[in-house]
Amino acid sequence: MLFNQIAYGTIHSRRLGTSLGLEIMPLDHKLCTFNCVYCECGWNTPVSHPVLPTRQEVHDALQTKLADMKRHNEPLDVITFSGNGEPTLHPDFKAIIEDTCTLRDQYYPAVKVSVLSNATQLGRTDVVQALRLCDKRILKLDAATDTMMRRIDLPVNPQLTVETILRWLEQFDGDFILQTCFLRGEHNGLPIDNTTPNELQAWYAAVDRVHPKQIMIYVIDRKTPEEHLEKIAPQTMHAIAQPLQQKGYDVIISC
Repeated sequence: MLFNQIAYGTIHSRRLGTSLGLEIMPLDHKLCTFNCVYCECGWNTPVSHPVLPTRQEVHDALQTKLADMKRHNEPLDVITFSGNGEPTLHPDFKAIIEDTCTLRDQYYPAVKVSVLSNATQLGRTDVVQALRLCDKRILKLDAATDTMMRRIDLPVNPQLTVETILRWLEQFDGDFILQTCFLRGEHNGLPIDNTTPNELQAWYAAVDRVHPKQIMIYVIDRKTPEEHLEKIAPQTMHAIAQPLQQKGYDVIISC
């Protein structure tokens, strides 16, 4: 499922409410530093020179959409950067975030600006600065062991480690939302399961280390590129959340 418009929606997000999406990756294929087995956008498509929407195109599309929504008194909770890949890959990401905050203040000042990111670009100062401007920094950690992270997320950089991601997440001093998809299955004959006792123990330790202000855990909800995946039962998801809730963490469960 690809998004072929810069400003799309609104859509109802399970975790964010009424969301206006902003697509700043290519409009005809997926471009991401991960190739997650569960991604609703499918597998990455190798393209030698991907065409990204320009900063001006994003500004104009968002302004037109917000002005029209305001004129019709349409409700809005959040402007969300997500879509066909990893939004922080855009070379003008920081400037686009600045433009978005300005337009939000003009048309819908109470609305939140949200970014869903896989956290792989947090080694870049400009990306961290841009994310600090957002109301909701929703950053992915699907597993806390290198083996399971690589099986689920299939990073383009096969040397990426969980330790590197955790060090990057620590930059926010807990002022972010951690997002994890729980699933079971297999890919290329290798088992996938981030709900085992060993995986959960590592994930709980990672959560305590970065101490996010909120945690979003969810299950696969749409068709996935890897067909051999299993949706986790609600009772299992609530059992996963319980130890964190007992510690006082704010955990949102989407089943």
